[in-house]
Amino acid sequence: MESGPKVAVITGASRGIGREIALTLAREERMAIVVAAKSVTERANLPGTIYSVAEECRAAGAPDALPVPLDVRDDASIERMVEAVRQRYGRIDLLVCNAGALWWKRVVDTPMSRFDLVHEVNARGSFACARAVLPTMLRQRSGMIITMSPPIELGALAGKTGYMMSKFGMTMLAHGLGGELRGTGVVAVALWPATLIESFATINFQLGERSQWRKATILADCVRLLMTDAQAEQVNGAALIDEDYMRRRGVHDFRAYRCVESVEPPRAWPPTHEWVSTARDPQKLPPGVYNERARL
Repeated sequence: MESGPKVAVITGASRGIGREIALTLAREERMAIVVAAKSVTERANLPGTIYSVAEECRAAGAPDALPVPLDVRDDASIERMVEAVRQRYGRIDLLVCNAGALWWKRVVDTPMSRFDLVHEVNARGSFACARAVLPTMLRQRSGMIITMSPPIELGALAGKTGYMMSKFGMTMLAHGLGGELRGTGVVAVALWPATLIESFATINFQLGERSQWRKATILADCVRLLMTDAQAEQVNGAALIDEDYMRRRGVHDFRAYRCVESVEPPRAWPPTHEWVSTARDPQKLPPGVYNERARL
C-alpha cells in the first residue's frame, strides 16, 4: 500500500452533511479529503463550492485537500475523479456516497424525468462510484464504502415512492457489497440519521421545526467512528442508524447534537408520518416537497 495520509472521497461535499463529514475527518483524523461535487460557483441560496470546502479542510488540519468537479450521473466524470485521486495519492480509504437528489411526491405526481433523476443520482450514481473505487480498495485489501441511505422500511414508500426506491437501491448496494467483499478487508455499510438533520433542505424548505433537528455533526462523528472501528467487518453489509451505532460504540449523550439545546429531537426513522413543508410560499419549496396547505 502507498504511504501517506489516508484518503477520503466524499461526493456532494460542497455543503451540508458532506461538508461536515469532510471537515470532521480533516480535523479529527488528519485525512486527505477529496471534495467531489458539482458546485464550482457559489449561489446565494446554496453557498459553498468544492474549492471553498477544500480550503476549509486544509485550515481544519487536512494534510491535503483535492477539489474535483464531479457529476455522479456521468461515468466519465467519475473515472476522471478516481484517476485524479489515484495519481495524487495512490490510495483510497473511504468513499462516502453522499450526493443526492430529492423528489417527495406520489407516483401520480412524478414525471418520468424526475424518476430518472433520483435514480441516476442516488442509486446509479452510488453504484458507479463504488464500482470505480473498488479496484484500488481491493488492491489495498482495505477501505470502506458508505452509502447515505436508510434501512429498508416498506412503510416509508407511500408518498415518496420513486425517491425511496432510489434510496433503498443505495442500501441494497451496501447489502450486496457486504456479501461480495467478505474477507477482502473492504467494508460497505449504509448509514442514515435517526432524526431530521439540519441542512439547507430543512432550513430553506422548513421541513419541520428546528427543535426536531440534530446537527449534521452527528453523521460526521458516526462516519469517523466507523472509519476507526477495529471490528468494522462485523457491520459489513449492514444498514445502520447513526444513534444506534454510536450507542454500541459507547456514545450515550447526544445533547451536543441538538439544534435547540433544551429539546431532544424525536426519532424520524422509521417514519410514522409524511414530512411536509410548512413554507407558505410555493417558490420556497424544493422539488417534490408538498406544502401542508396544498394537501388540505
